Parts: sequence; structure tokens; C-alpha cells
Amino acid sequence: MQTVKGVMTANPAAVTLLDNIYEIAVLMKKHDTGFIPVVESLDNFRLIGVVTDRDLVLRGYADKHSGSTAVETVMTKNVVSVAETASVDEAAELMRRHQIRRLPVTRDGKLLGIVSLGDLAVSPPFADEAGEALRGISDHVH
Repeated sequence: MQTVKGVMTANPAAVTLLDNIYEIAVLMKKHDTGFIPVVESLDNFRLIGVVTDRDLVLRGYADKHSGSTAVETVMTKNVVSVAETASVDEAAELMRRHQIRRLPVTRDGKLLGIVSLGDLAVSPPFADEAGEALRGISDHVH
């Protein structure tokens, strides 16, 4: 059984509550991602939320917040995450069930990495799981 740890992107960029939304946007550009985890501190990496590019647009700029707006204003607090020991099938099922494309990977609440549908899709043995999760997400969008 392949675990999430084997396909995740390790050591993702992250922010803390001391950062602002401009800094999130810069990290997204620098790391070519639309998903930035929010951690308690850069020392302990305890996951407390996430910010997506959609969060920045809808909760940030569309609500006329400036770049100096606090991370907490736009972040999603109730985050679905997956343990590093979970199977790829379990991760795909979580993505499908919660209609999400990215999952933080944690151990004891600490952020280890991110697994995305893209991570699943580029691994031939797991392409079926990625496709199934994407179909489940897409079915709920239409």
C-alpha cells in the first residue's frame, strides 16, 4: 500500500498569523501554488489553517482589503488534513468527500507536506484514484 508520504510535496511554503495577505500572494507566485498553509509558528509548524488563491480573491480583495490585511481575515480555519501514513486511496476519498483538491499532510498536528490531485495524477499507479476524486469534485460543482 502506497502512503501519502510517498507522493506528497514535502516542506511546503507556509505563513503564520503574523504575516499579511500580500506576503501570501508573493509566496504563491514564488512557489507557483494557489495553496498556502498557515502554521502556529515557523518553529513548530502546527497547522492552524490554509489560504487558497480563491480565499485571497473572495475574502481579501473582493471585500476591498488591502495587502496589509492579516492572514486570519482570509484563512480557512477548519482544515481537512491527512496523516502521512494514510493510503493514497484514503487521501483521494477525503478529497472527493470534502470537494477539495489539496490536503495538508500532518503528523501530530504538525505540517509535513501537501498532497494534491496533481500529485496523485502524475503517479501512474494512482491515476485512477486521482481521476475518481476529480470526478467526485466535478460532479458537485456542476
